Amino acid sequence: MHEAGLEALLGQVHIRTTTQFHHVVHAEVIFICVGTPLSSDGSMSLESIAKASEEIARVLGQRNDYCVVAVKSTVVPGTTEELVIPILETSKRKAGVDFGVCMTPEFLREGMAVYDYMNPARIVIGEYDRRSGETLLGLCTNFNAPVVRTNLRTAEIIKVACNSFLGTKISFINEIGNICKMLGADTRQVAEAMGLDERIGNKFLNPGIGFGGSCISKDISGLVAKARQMGYRPHLLESVLKVNDEQPIRVVELLKKHISLKGTDIGILGLAFKPGTDDVRDSRAARIVEILLHEGARIKAYDPLAVPNFRGLFPNIGFVGKDEVLKCDAIVIATEWEEFEYLDYRGKIVIDGRGIAKAREARIYEGVCW
Repeated sequence: MHEAGLEALLGQVHIRTTTQFHHVVHAEVIFICVGTPLSSDGSMSLESIAKASEEIARVLGQRNDYCVVAVKSTVVPGTTEELVIPILETSKRKAGVDFGVCMTPEFLREGMAVYDYMNPARIVIGEYDRRSGETLLGLCTNFNAPVVRTNLRTAEIIKVACNSFLGTKISFINEIGNICKMLGADTRQVAEAMGLDERIGNKFLNPGIGFGGSCISKDISGLVAKARQMGYRPHLLESVLKVNDEQPIRVVELLKKHISLKGTDIGILGLAFKPGTDDVRDSRAARIVEILLHEGARIKAYDPLAVPNFRGLFPNIGFVGKDEVLKCDAIVIATEWEEFEYLDYRGKIVIDGRGIAKAREARIYEGVCW
């Protein structure tokens, strides 16, 4: 796992790692930070949340003092009340009396997690009761950020609502970009002008091949599944996911305009879902490679950090240096690493999914939606 500043930080603090839950028997605050990946039906898997809660319940049963259990994992609304608290109370202790419960979501960007933790835009504390919230608030006194104190369900939906909105902005500008490309309009100038409106802002208005990673898509899918479960059809959020799923397909269609894919060497620049990380979960590059392999193309790929993780997904493709990628019959830019701005694309066929300015020097250049 690559995180800027993390190695230095770990050298300044004392952290004890263990798989034995009884080692936290004296903790004043116990955070649940386990993953909630998507299940096959599109909902968030709560298996790890349940397992952690069971282990903490065993610890609570050995105590007679007060502590707070704080859920930091991203969950759909209702999870803390309907799953976590009932499991914790199998300890024969009462939530809000014998122990506290909070839900405090994280808002960290991968690759910038240390900075974001130290410089939060806001701190959200969802509290089961006031004492629980006061205890957790005591950990936040050194942060210069607004604190939103609310109930458990509101805190849970704040996190998924934030990521859903970010995904909506990305899919929106990509859809506008798809239309602009057909019209011959300049998508990037459209986005620039839109961003100057303070009601809109320029963040997450970069047209391209869509969002990836472990958070945005999962959180939107989880919220969609929860809404359907309650009998509501979230049309907008469903469309956000559909537009995002279709953007990588557009890359392959653009390639087909200029070159036959079967038996052709296609170079992929960038494998991580975004620059600054080695994370390839839901990477747009992975979807593009999957489609290209199905079309019979040969793949040569490069990324400064993510090759080991990507090799786990596609062990049989070629992992090469940047120079070898540039020798391929056509090139796809899938991650906006800064170093890609300094390559020589002259004479090449380039399908650009991320808006690398230097790539416009290619013999044949196509932006995915500009």
